[in-house]
Amino acid sequence: MGDTIQSVLVNIALGLVTSLLGGGFVWLGERAKRARELNRRAEFFGVRPGETCLVVLGGKHDAPGSAHYADVRAVVEFSLLVGELGCEAELEPGDFRGSNGDRTEFCVGGPLGSNARTGGHLAAHLPGVTVHPYRAGDPESVAIEVGGEKFPYSRRDQEYALVAKFTPGESGRPVFLVCGQSATGNLAAVHFLRREFGRVAGRLPSAGRFCLLIKVSGIGTYGHHRAELERDVSAAAFG
Repeated sequence: MGDTIQSVLVNIALGLVTSLLGGGFVWLGERAKRARELNRRAEFFGVRPGETCLVVLGGKHDAPGSAHYADVRAVVEFSLLVGELGCEAELEPGDFRGSNGDRTEFCVGGPLGSNARTGGHLAAHLPGVTVHPYRAGDPESVAIEVGGEKFPYSRRDQEYALVAKFTPGESGRPVFLVCGQSATGNLAAVHFLRREFGRVAGRLPSAGRFCLLIKVSGIGTYGHHRAELERDVSAAAFG
C-alpha cells in the first residue's frame, strides 16, 4: 500500500515538474519570438533601443505655423513606434536645419510648401524623384515622378506616398522620409508600414536603404486605411 502511494506521489511530482518545464519553455519561446519581432522592426525603421530620434513635422502650406491633423497623427504614430522600441522622440518643424547626426530622423510631409526639409532630402539623396508643383486643372499637378514614370494625384480618390530610408554621408544614423501627395497619404503610409513592415521588409533586397511607393485608394470611403505597397523604386529613385 505504501509503495502504491509513493508511486502516485512520484507521478504527481513528475507531472508538475513536466508542466512547469513545459510552461517555462513556452514562455521563453514567446519571449524570444517577441524579441525577434522587435529587432526586425528596429532594423527596418533604423532605430536602436535607448537612442533619441528626431521627428520633423511639416506644416500647412496655406497656414504657416500650423500642421494638418493627419500629419500630427502620423507623427504620433512614429512617436508610439519609437516608444515601443525603447527610444525617445524629439520634435522639430519642417524648417529645421542641420544634420540629424547620431539621431534617426523621421521626416513627414511633402516639399510643396509643407516641409522644406523634405525638399532638401529629395534634392540631395533622391535625384530620380520629382514632385510636380500644384497647378489647378493640370493632370500632372502634385504628381510624383520616379525615373520618368508619373504617379498622379486624385484628391479624395487615389494618391501615393514616397517612403525612403537612407543615411546621409555626414550622419551616423539614417533618415526615414515620408513624402505623400497630401497629409492623408503621409498618415496612410505610416499607418500601413507600422502594421505591415514585416511583409514589406521581406520583399526588399536590403533594409539599410530603400525607396518605396505606397498607393492609397478609396480615400472618399476608407480614408487612410486602404494602403498597399505599389512597388520598390529604389534603383530609379537613388539614380
